Amino acid sequence: MPYRRKDSQIWWASYTDPSGKRVRRSTETTNRREAEALEAKWKLESYRAKQWDEEPELTFEEVMVAYLRASHQKRSAATDRYHAAQLRESFAGKIMNRLSGADISLHIRRRQADGVSNTTINRELALLSSAIGQWNLDWDAALPNPVRGRKLKEPEGRLRWLTRDEAEKLIAKARQSKQAWHLAPLLILALNTGMRREEMFGLEWSRVDLERGLLYLADKHTKQGKRRTVPLNQTAAAALRSCAEYRDAHCPNSQWVFCRKDGSRMRSSSTGFARACKDVGISDFRFHDLRHTCAAWLVQAGVPLTEVRDVLGHSTIKMTERYAHLAPENIRNAVAVLDLESRFSHGAKSTKNEDAHKDTVSY
Repeated sequence: MPYRRKDSQIWWASYTDPSGKRVRRSTETTNRREAEALEAKWKLESYRAKQWDEEPELTFEEVMVAYLRASHQKRSAATDRYHAAQLRESFAGKIMNRLSGADISLHIRRRQADGVSNTTINRELALLSSAIGQWNLDWDAALPNPVRGRKLKEPEGRLRWLTRDEAEKLIAKARQSKQAWHLAPLLILALNTGMRREEMFGLEWSRVDLERGLLYLADKHTKQGKRRTVPLNQTAAAALRSCAEYRDAHCPNSQWVFCRKDGSRMRSSSTGFARACKDVGISDFRFHDLRHTCAAWLVQAGVPLTEVRDVLGHSTIKMTERYAHLAPENIRNAVAVLDLESRFSHGAKSTKNEDAHKDTVSY
């Protein structure tokens, strides 16, 4: 019979399977009737699996809910829940043991008819694939995963960046803002480090080392969940010193680099940023494009892609390769080697032919 632990309102199933093994398993519900129904279902499934070697039938909801509950602390948890809701429109009540490629294709067609991009559809299918894979791993199951091999082609990611002149105008306008003291140093830091907005707004003074010119990001502070050290050039360091001056003047005990007068953490700059862009005539430009701008400037300056990858904190070099076309001089220098090789080869061949001709004439 289901039971509850002293420190929880969740009901647990407790029964003996056909092999004589005691099974204790959370029902993930606070409703006793639901817990009893689940326990009965699991007991029947274990019996059928033992007697007839039959895999227990699992619904889409069981597999997806288990995954979402196990990964609720992920940074993308809210996005996962949104994608799961879209998947449920196609797979509600579906028996996952019999999930087929046709089911996946129907979902793709439905979402395309909704006008959804291939990128969004791929994110939804990736979530479904992860849920299936996690269930198979956790329960030593063998649910089919027909998502594999059905990824749609996605367009190249957005790549919008500023020229140096545009950036200088934007920063100058930001410095004029009386309400958003933080906007100018925020823009400067983004352009000179490639940091993401949340990485900067979540930056604490304890992770700033101006003496060594470094910022330290722990795994919980980065999108990829990996520790990263961010180097500071003189321009970025000067921007951080201006932040320190503001803190010392208004809230000396604040732990946040970008803080309000009361010392609390600042979380947004959307309004001031949009207004500054509009005032200087910069259109179709998002805050995240400052990160693209940093990458573009580095590549154009001849910095190797591997080093750009490390600065930006990309998980793979593939993500950085989208900026490679911004350094055509590197490619031109590479093919110039062929000119040298060609001249050398032709010269050698010509010399050989001339020698042969001279030998012929001498006779």
